[in-house]
Amino acid sequence: MTGSPGTAWAPDPLLTPDQVAAWIGKPKATLYAWRSRGLGPRGIRVGNALRYRRSEVERWLDEHTDPRT
Repeated sequence: MTGSPGTAWAPDPLLTPDQVAAWIGKPKATLYAWRSRGLGPRGIRVGNALRYRRSEVERWLDEHTDPRT
């Protein structure tokens, strides 16, 4: 896969729960609780590890941004 001519395709980075928790300023336990309730960003399993696509976290943040701010 390639993007526009002259640009190389790069994979969407996979973030650990620790990285996402630090990014959004919430405890990792909150991410796990949201995941169990279907409320947080969608995660994926890579083997036994939980990972989050950076683009998915950004999409989730955009959906939960207060339009008044």
